[in-house]
Amino acid sequence: MQDLSRDERIAQWLAEEQAVRAGLAAAGTVTMPEVAALEPAEFFGKISRGELPSPPIGELMDFFPLRWVPGLFIFQGTPDSRHYNPLGSVHGGYAATLLDSCMGCAIHTLLKKGQGYTTLDLRISYVRALSDKVGPIRAEGKVIHVGRSTALAEGRLYDVDNRLYATASTTCLILNMD
Repeated sequence: MQDLSRDERIAQWLAEEQAVRAGLAAAGTVTMPEVAALEPAEFFGKISRGELPSPPIGELMDFFPLRWVPGLFIFQGTPDSRHYNPLGSVHGGYAATLLDSCMGCAIHTLLKKGQGYTTLDLRISYVRALSDKVGPIRAEGKVIHVGRSTALAEGRLYDVDNRLYATASTTCLILNMD
C-alpha cells in the first residue's frame, strides 16, 4: 500500500475529527457526584455519545477527546493564532494543557467507580515550537503505574508526520470522590 501524502494524512485526521465532534454535546460541566457514580468507561462513553456535556476547556482551547482504551487517551487539536504568545508562536501552555489532559484522562480510564484524580506534578520538555502552520496535532497519554494513592503517566505531542513537539510526564493523586 502506498503511503499517503501529508495533505492526505491531514485530510484523514480532520475527517476523523469531524466524525468525533459530530457526536459531542455542547460544552458544560458535570458534578463530582455525577462523575463518581459512573465507571470511567461509562463516563467517557457518555461524553463521546453526547449524553454528557463536553468539557469546557476543550471548547476554550479547541481540542477534543479523539479516542481511548484503558490506560491510553488521545486528544486532537489544531493550534492557531488565538493560541499565540507575544513572540509569535503557540504558547507553551497550549501544549501543556493538551498533555496534562491526555495523561490525566489516561489515568482516569483505570480508576475505580467513585475515584478521581488531580495533577500533583507535571513535567514537560518542549522539542520544537508550534505554529498555526502545523495543522492538527495529537496528545497521547499512556499510564505507567496506578497505585493506591498515586498514578504516573507519560505523554507526547505530535503531528501528522509523527514529528514530536513535546513530551511530558505526570504524577496524579488518586482521590475518593464519594
